[in-house]
Order: sequence, then structure tokens, then C-alpha cells
Amino acid sequence: MMPSCLILCAIMVALVGAAPQGPPREPVAILSQTNDISPEGNYEWSFEAANGIKAEEKGSLKKTNDPENPEAVVAAGAFSYTDPEGNQISLTYTADDEGGFRPVGNHLPTSPPIPPNIQKALEWIAAQPSTTERSGRGRK
Repeated sequence: MMPSCLILCAIMVALVGAAPQGPPREPVAILSQTNDISPEGNYEWSFEAANGIKAEEKGSLKKTNDPENPEAVVAAGAFSYTDPEGNQISLTYTADDEGGFRPVGNHLPTSPPIPPNIQKALEWIAAQPSTTERSGRGRK
């Protein structure tokens, strides 16, 4: 009987620790919402909440050359919100089977520019014939 009490106490401690912390939050009102799906597989949805969150997306089916997956979804959308520091975050995106998910937003990190000497070397390498072309292999 003692081990079951110990297990019950451990479960109670875990539940109390997992309870939400802080004051309860009020539900956020949805100001507008749309959701349209066509029989052809095209769709469009959007919503706007009272806390400033907005989102929208449009998608359609596209024929592919892959016999195992003859159709793929192509989607484009956007969302925006205010982060905890008060910054307006806006993101647009496209997604398809060829390029995957491609987000665009000023808040996203970017790669540093390629140093000029490295860029010059890359351009020189790209201008050189491949080793198979120089050796004569690969020609018919």
C-alpha cells in the first residue's frame, strides 16, 4: 500500500508543477475569418484576431511529372503579429514541390555578403570547362 501512495503523491506533484503559471488569459476575439475550398482542390483562408494577428493563404493543385505523386499543392500566404518587444513582424511565403517553403521577412536572418575575392574566384571557377570536357570524355 505504501508504494501506491508514493506514486499518487508523485503524480500530484507533477500535475501541480504542470499547471499554467500566472494570471488566466482572456480569450482573443476573432474579428474576421474565411475558409473556402473548391471541389478542384483550390483553397483560400484568412483570419484576423483582436490582438492584431492576421493570416491568409491561397493554394491550388498543380500537375507534376512524378507518376507516384501526380499532383502537388502550391501555396502562397502571409501573416503578421506584434512580438513581445512591440515590433511588428510580417512574413510572406510561397511553398511548392520544387522550391519547398520560402519565407520572406525583414526579421529573418540573412547570410553575410560574399567577400569580393571569393566571389571573383567563384566566377573564375564557373567559367572554366569541366574536367570531362577538357579530357574529351562525355562527347559523342
